[in-house]
Amino acid sequence: MKVVHVEARLKSKVTLPDSFIKKLPKKVAVFTTIQLMDSLEGMLKQIIDSGRKAVVFKTGHTRNKGQILGCNIQTWDDYASESFDAFVYIGDGLFHPKALLWKNEDKMVYAFNPFSDKQFILDKIEMDMVKKRHIAALSKFYLSKKIGVIITTKPGQMMLKRALELKEEYPEKEFYFFLDNTYNFGSLEDFPFVEVWINTACPRIGFDDSIKISKPIINLEEVKKNNPKRALIR
Repeated sequence: MKVVHVEARLKSKVTLPDSFIKKLPKKVAVFTTIQLMDSLEGMLKQIIDSGRKAVVFKTGHTRNKGQILGCNIQTWDDYASESFDAFVYIGDGLFHPKALLWKNEDKMVYAFNPFSDKQFILDKIEMDMVKKRHIAALSKFYLSKKIGVIITTKPGQMMLKRALELKEEYPEKEFYFFLDNTYNFGSLEDFPFVEVWINTACPRIGFDDSIKISKPIINLEEVKKNNPKRALIR
């Protein structure tokens, strides 16, 4: 089946408020979503004109420098060797800035939502509760025997082969593989024998949507013994 991806970009230009720029440290790495890519150059100029330095990196999953996806959960040195003081995220929602901070607790994320005109700063304290849930889920995985593995058929997210490798890496556990395109998390309650879920689809499910699932859930990367980073490459 042929798939055509059509980029949906905002027609109007987005500018950053002066009150937001004044909060930024001297050197920032700027990220935004595909919808706002046409405004990125102008926003970078605003930051640079304020006497600050703005850098943009290309991640492993995107086509454009400065573009971010929710699956871009990487350490900052995976983006580039150039150092910076903090992240800047322009867009809506908390998912993308959380993805930036997940493995970069030494950084802060300065976020601006151009649709609501709201500004906020996301730091390590904001992520502590998510981290605690994650550590508890990981501990539960090591103590459990019956493991459910969520696999999606979505192009670019399907990780069937890497999911099946878990049987060899953890021969003492029983793995049950669930294959579907889109999941209704409530339907996972129909399998009460599963003690812990492993997510192989979008990493967002493993930490942002975990509150929707009664059983602990962790992402594939966290439990892969052989080359964990490979689980992040779609």
